[in-house]
Amino acid sequence: NKTINLPDGRTITIETGKLAKQADGSVVVRMGNTMLLATVVSSPEAKEGVDFLPLSVDYQEKFASSGKIPGGFLKREGRLSDYEILISRLVDRAIRPMFNDDYHADTQIAISLISGDEEALPDALAALAASAALAVSDIPFNGPISEVRVSRINGEYIVNPTLSQNKEADLDLIVAATIDNILMVEGEMKEVSEDDMLEAIKVAHEAIKVQCQAQIELMEEVGKTVKREYSHENDDEELRAKMQAELYDKAYALVKAQGSKHERSEGFKKLKEEFVESLPEDYELDEFMFARYFKSIQKEASRNLVLDEKQRLDGRKLNEVRPIASEVNFLPSTHGSALFTRGETQSLTTVTLGTKMDEQMIDGAMFEGSNKFMLHYNFPGFSTGEVRPNRGPGRREVGHGNLAWRALKEVLPTENPYTIRVVSDILESNGSSSMATVCAGSLALMDAGIQISAPVSGIAMGMISDSKSGKFAILSDILGDEDHLGDMDFKVTGTEKGITATQMDIKVDGLSYDVLKQALEQAKEGRLHILNEMKKTIAQPNPDLKPSAPRSEVLTIEREMIGAVIGPGGKVIQEIQKETGATIVIEEIDNKGVVSVFAVDKDSMNEALKRIKAIVAVPEVGQVYDGKVKSIMPFGAFIEFMPGKDGLLHISEIKWERVENMEGILEVGEEVKVKLVEIDKKTGKFRLSRKVLLPKPEKKEQSSN
Repeated sequence: NKTINLPDGRTITIETGKLAKQADGSVVVRMGNTMLLATVVSSPEAKEGVDFLPLSVDYQEKFASSGKIPGGFLKREGRLSDYEILISRLVDRAIRPMFNDDYHADTQIAISLISGDEEALPDALAALAASAALAVSDIPFNGPISEVRVSRINGEYIVNPTLSQNKEADLDLIVAATIDNILMVEGEMKEVSEDDMLEAIKVAHEAIKVQCQAQIELMEEVGKTVKREYSHENDDEELRAKMQAELYDKAYALVKAQGSKHERSEGFKKLKEEFVESLPEDYELDEFMFARYFKSIQKEASRNLVLDEKQRLDGRKLNEVRPIASEVNFLPSTHGSALFTRGETQSLTTVTLGTKMDEQMIDGAMFEGSNKFMLHYNFPGFSTGEVRPNRGPGRREVGHGNLAWRALKEVLPTENPYTIRVVSDILESNGSSSMATVCAGSLALMDAGIQISAPVSGIAMGMISDSKSGKFAILSDILGDEDHLGDMDFKVTGTEKGITATQMDIKVDGLSYDVLKQALEQAKEGRLHILNEMKKTIAQPNPDLKPSAPRSEVLTIEREMIGAVIGPGGKVIQEIQKETGATIVIEEIDNKGVVSVFAVDKDSMNEALKRIKAIVAVPEVGQVYDGKVKSIMPFGAFIEFMPGKDGLLHISEIKWERVENMEGILEVGEEVKVKLVEIDKKTGKFRLSRKVLLPKPEKKEQSSN
């Protein structure tokens, strides 16, 4: 095994050769009491007709790892949760680019959390475990890589902080890298600058270098420096050369023509057909090989157009953003809505406000609790003109939704009584629909009257570079067709003040921080341009909620009064809810009762508040109350002067004239105005008077003179 020292003195150990020995590679990574088992298996041969890497990465948390039994009916681990899918994606995005382009064997990486420790978060260790499992196998992999979390806490950058430390962070990034290059960055920030983010990436890279070195030493110790031989692609160099000679110039002319996405695909289809028709009749064309070479020519022509002529497929300048149009209040019955269109990308986003009852329950191995801000992203087939069955959200939808969620949660009001659900339905897509979701989500929240601290916009950037010539081009607001051309694509979201979330995938060797800084500065320009366009539609949140939205008020009451509001067996609270139509939720927080009241309209809200306030009101000596006679005794009457509070109106306090007995003086149920004249210090009993509210008879004064 190997031990890695973190900058603050904590250690990570990697052990192999003990568990899961039939896998091609397996390791256990441990930090504190967190233990991950990572295994990797890759088929010896590739399947016929596959021209990509069929890699699957699954990260799963075993509930037993934290001493828990899963909730739900089945009481066993089910399909991966969104949280597990997001960690699987973090590992996949860092590992996938490290395989050779011609390696096409089915490969599966499985990472299990087998022991959980809240103070050593597993998401920052998963990619290290996956890479170490590959390192100790004979699978050809150009690693090792590793991933760390870096957070800024009180101005200091900390690698792999504990959960409690991380709650204080204003920057939280997960960074993946090899010894030489940054591969992936993902995270959220509280409106920080581009320079601060770059600094965090540098800190992360230093820690990753140490972790990669440990894996190299482990690989040498287990004797796995020589990897397996493979041959997954057949090549016909003659066909490749013929295609290059005949098709490259035509492909270049086609991408230079600045046609639409549809015109380009039609043009390429025609080029293919013409080439096939020009072949001799007896020529046996390997269709699969032909398609691969054609794709490569198409990509090369598109890249060179940008690098050599600084021209893009749709004729835009490198830093030009497509036309933007937006509307709010598009759907009259929703609590908030917005339509955001940027070029051929369109999101229709809604905001729905709910009560505490609508919070999402989280039942995970490491975390449990509730979530009151949700963002869901849907990407139907028609958005790209395709026929595709709707099978529920895939990993991509979960990932895109999470990025937009991170971007917007930073600006939500801290005192927010509502459960908020934002749903982005992508109606058209050609280039970052996740960034359209951020913009539409921001507009819809403002339309709903949620007092966000500032609007957020997002932009997707690309970079095309050539290591031989040293040329590079940074593209703002990339098209769908430009997405797979580049060596780096990254998304940045933020307010005018700074960045709130980012996601970067970098496939370029030796990317300098200077180039990355330049790319981030160009992204900032684009982001601010989009923000200004959005502000033309709505610049700040509406002052009030929509008429259809639930109203919410929060009251803080004394802890001792919680029982009085709930009543025996919940009788009082249920009665108020039934009679007013409001929803009331009571929690005990910091030794106080916090009462959240949700109602559909103001009248219902006011009535509910009035009744709660009456219950929790503290009797004050000298106050006058409208009371009701509860019972009559020979010595006076008991009056309920506040809900649940009775006081004695003594026979001598009913009127100025002497009252001999109680017969016929008061009736049970009669309403009577009384003044609270004393609260007995010992017993807490209330003494009431009615006569002090009546004028004193004149006669008595005369006779006493």
